[in-house]
Amino acid sequence: MRIISGVAGGRRLAAPKADSRAIRPTADRAREALFSILAKRLPDAKVLDLFAGTGALGLEALSRGAARAVFVDCGQEALTLIEENIRHCGFTPEQARVIRRDLRHGLPKEIIGEHFDVIFLDPPYDQNLADQTLAILSRMPIHAALIVAEERHKRRLATRYGQYFLKDRRRYGESAFWFFAPEGTADVDSDNEISMGLMPRSHRSELASARRSNSPECRPG
Repeated sequence: MRIISGVAGGRRLAAPKADSRAIRPTADRAREALFSILAKRLPDAKVLDLFAGTGALGLEALSRGAARAVFVDCGQEALTLIEENIRHCGFTPEQARVIRRDLRHGLPKEIIGEHFDVIFLDPPYDQNLADQTLAILSRMPIHAALIVAEERHKRRLATRYGQYFLKDRRRYGESAFWFFAPEGTADVDSDNEISMGLMPRSHRSELASARRSNSPECRPG
């Protein structure tokens, strides 16, 4: 596992033990595809990495020009890996902040009221944590220009969480990324457009129906 591009490109990241069940890093191939979509959003961005694991998503964002990243996790193995990887990549405490918090019990108070350009949400699969945390984010005084949630591709997430609407879904192997943003938000990247054309047919139909009715399937915000 490595940083793919940017100022820390090529640096190897400390990874969890082979038998670890607490941390499931995003595969390099999926991460590379994701960051090719987000590339134009990252310079000077403020990023929040929830269920950060090894910190790979937030660190990739920093490497590609993000100004600041906040990493949140609760496991000691994850916190140790994040701190080690921050040091190895050469980022300063001003650029990278680590917060210990069990996100099953809500967001850390340190970030309440803040604005983030991108929020990464990569919880353990199949525990309904992506859905729960999206619902929490929609109720809290935290503004996000874009939320990227990762889950097993067979799972279903709502098309709306409060002010955040599903913009697209991309599958990479067993994983998928869901992109949520406030209504009326411009595409992520005009060269890598977030569009219904790349969504599975069932999701395109679901999202189109929700938009026509103006009352999409949603979790209360």
